[in-house]
Amino acid sequence: MKQLLLVLTILFSTSFVWAQKKDKTAMDFSTIISAAELKKQLYVIAGPEMEGRNTPSAGLKKAAAYLESEFIAMGLQPIANGKYQMPYALYLDSILASSFSVNGQNYVSGEDFQMNPNNYSAQLHASEVVFVGYGMSDSTRNDYKGLDVKGKIVLVMAGTPNPGAGRGNFVNKQAIAAQYGAIAVLQVQQNLSIQMRGGGPRHYLNLYKKVNLPNLITIKGNVAKEITGKSYDELLVEAKNGVLKNSFSTKLSFNLLKQTSTEETTNVIGFIEGTDLKDEVVMLTAHYDHVGKSADKIFYGADDDGSGTVSILTLARAFSEAKKAGKGPRRSMAFMLVSGEEKGLWGSAYYADNPIIPLEKTVCDLNIDMIGRIGDPYLKDVDSSNYVYIIGDDKLSSALRPISESANKKYTNLKLDYTYNDPNDPNRFYYRSDHYNFAEKGVPIIFYFNGVHPDYHQATDTPDKINYPLMAKRAQLVYYTAWEIANRTESIPRDQNKL
Repeated sequence: MKQLLLVLTILFSTSFVWAQKKDKTAMDFSTIISAAELKKQLYVIAGPEMEGRNTPSAGLKKAAAYLESEFIAMGLQPIANGKYQMPYALYLDSILASSFSVNGQNYVSGEDFQMNPNNYSAQLHASEVVFVGYGMSDSTRNDYKGLDVKGKIVLVMAGTPNPGAGRGNFVNKQAIAAQYGAIAVLQVQQNLSIQMRGGGPRHYLNLYKKVNLPNLITIKGNVAKEITGKSYDELLVEAKNGVLKNSFSTKLSFNLLKQTSTEETTNVIGFIEGTDLKDEVVMLTAHYDHVGKSADKIFYGADDDGSGTVSILTLARAFSEAKKAGKGPRRSMAFMLVSGEEKGLWGSAYYADNPIIPLEKTVCDLNIDMIGRIGDPYLKDVDSSNYVYIIGDDKLSSALRPISESANKKYTNLKLDYTYNDPNDPNRFYYRSDHYNFAEKGVPIIFYFNGVHPDYHQATDTPDKINYPLMAKRAQLVYYTAWEIANRTESIPRDQNKL
């Protein structure tokens, strides 16, 4: 019996040691991902000369040029038609002329009314306007019930009867009006600066729209009174309590003439060709843009997402050095830094719709967005310097979480927090970074995140506030996970559907 116990003990110990055995080859190159290297890079990417890296901007172009130079220095290959930068177009609408009149009285743009720059050029004359309260239509309230607004102009109050009710924004009110056939929306609000605060027209990604919404014109109370004979306060009471009279006869005209200009921005991509499994590709992503600058402030974006950007650079350097040493990955590796994330996941959306590497050959996307700080929930936690949020690892593949957890157990021993992976997470972080454009098309993903903090999207998100040792440890987890995925014999199955 003693001999049997001894044999079992030896077998158990051997299997345990084997299970915990670290890949010395992977470890040889992981030291490149150091706090010192990350800090050196981040003070460049989140430095004042990059001017907050708004999309598009001169600062963003400087950042793209720097990232390209780094990929060149590492010896990575260009795959975007022989270049490192993958361009895509952005569009900007500018109003050339606009006019608005009621019953022959002309009103002043910027004082009495404001055209939405994303409206389409049009000239319209109407003899009737239909008041639809707050212009809502959902399970709790339908302001269009019993009304015929097809081919007509509707008048709505700004906001909702209950702040935070969810469907009170401009776009939704236009979309609801479109459902009922309205051809234009007049939105009443007392202060036009509420709409104009955004700084004027904004760029957008898709020129050819599947649906063109009705034009939106914001008007002040004095204009609404000329149309309805009612004051702003009277209209507000009627909207809240139920509209008493809906249709108003009037002679209304408006004219909008605009032009659309085009500007180019880029994603930056470096590529390492694999060995025997080179047709399959492991994608690693982060967004290098931020929100730019105001008249007196630069929004440096050190954590968001300078931390992800420089982590991708160091990961690329580690894999590149392994390749030069004859220890390169079996699968190919693509390191993509995208622009436009802050504006609507533009760069990753463009790539997912126009992939250089077929998405069916893209094994997974490991996306890093903010890994340099300690988020609010952890500020007083015992694990504050040893955690990372993991999001999406079980959504599309049964293999990713075991690989991630095994890599963590062997090498980094971080606390892997799955709080934001909950489908009922009210923050909906799973849908808010670039990995989602891959996941939506069936590519398995992992999103690495440290959570938000008081400096999130503030000018105070600066490189001096980064926890570089913690950031390096998180980046190393991504590295070891990517190493395992790139070198395992079997590919990652796409056997889950938890979007």
